[in-house]
Amino acid sequence: MPTGAFDVLHSTDPNLRLFFNIYVFPYLIKRGKWSSKKEFILSVAGATIGLGNVWRFPYLCYKNGGGAFFIPYILFLVTSGIPMFILETALGQYSSQGGIRCWRKICPLFEGLGFASQIIIFYTNISYTVILAWAFFYFFSSFSGELPWTTCNNTWNTDNCVIINNYNATANWTSSVNVSSSSVMEYWQRRVLNISTGIETMGNLRRDLSLCLLLSWVICYFCVWKGVRSTGKASYFTATSPLILLVLLFLRGITLPGALHGVKYYLYPNPARLSDPQVWIDAGTQIYYSLALIHLTLFVCIFKLV
Repeated sequence: MPTGAFDVLHSTDPNLRLFFNIYVFPYLIKRGKWSSKKEFILSVAGATIGLGNVWRFPYLCYKNGGGAFFIPYILFLVTSGIPMFILETALGQYSSQGGIRCWRKICPLFEGLGFASQIIIFYTNISYTVILAWAFFYFFSSFSGELPWTTCNNTWNTDNCVIINNYNATANWTSSVNVSSSSVMEYWQRRVLNISTGIETMGNLRRDLSLCLLLSWVICYFCVWKGVRSTGKASYFTATSPLILLVLLFLRGITLPGALHGVKYYLYPNPARLSDPQVWIDAGTQIYYSLALIHLTLFVCIFKLV
């Protein structure tokens, strides 16, 4: 019995071929496909290169023992990450369906997994778009002669504001650390977020931040409005720009005074942390962020390729 589209095309049953040509083949023709394998590879890379690698991984590495964190991370990568990556791409190519229908094709009872993943992606994309709005806010604020978060003479600063880089080393820092706040933190809390006194206080609508959020959603819309045709073209920028920025930040960082000491302090292994179960939990969780697993993103990328 035919099990796939290519088996139907080579079937000798005229009724089956007629059904396929009338009801199935037009749908396959209209389905969007990647213009090239290069766009597919860039889209998969763009799905895996995100905040999970750029932001979350360095934090977890520093938190969980520096270089020692690579031991559980690589272990989970080999035993869980790579096999699941291959499994998702194989299922996407086998089913030639999206994140919901692929599970229905395997087993109708598993269709709920697809819906659950879509809900997770829905909430994740909302949070990531808000983070993108914050990034736009900082980006636009940087077009000034003096960066606003490097000074304490702004309207949002308090009397306890301290410029850490210019702080007098001879001052009694320990006596004022509990009452002082850095200019960077005050800009984030009092200018960007404008945090209210409590959850019972709604506060006012931030127009500048709202416009940045609107800009983020507009960009997301135009990246996907034509399906893979627009997504593939957008991947040339979204997949390569983070790598270019990381290289530039790395080159800038290693040229700063004391960079070698900072890298050594950051990556110096602390094997004692490996006895903490939380370190292994963070390593296992980070694998799914690093490879964009379980979100069914790879399903979508693969089924658009076949």
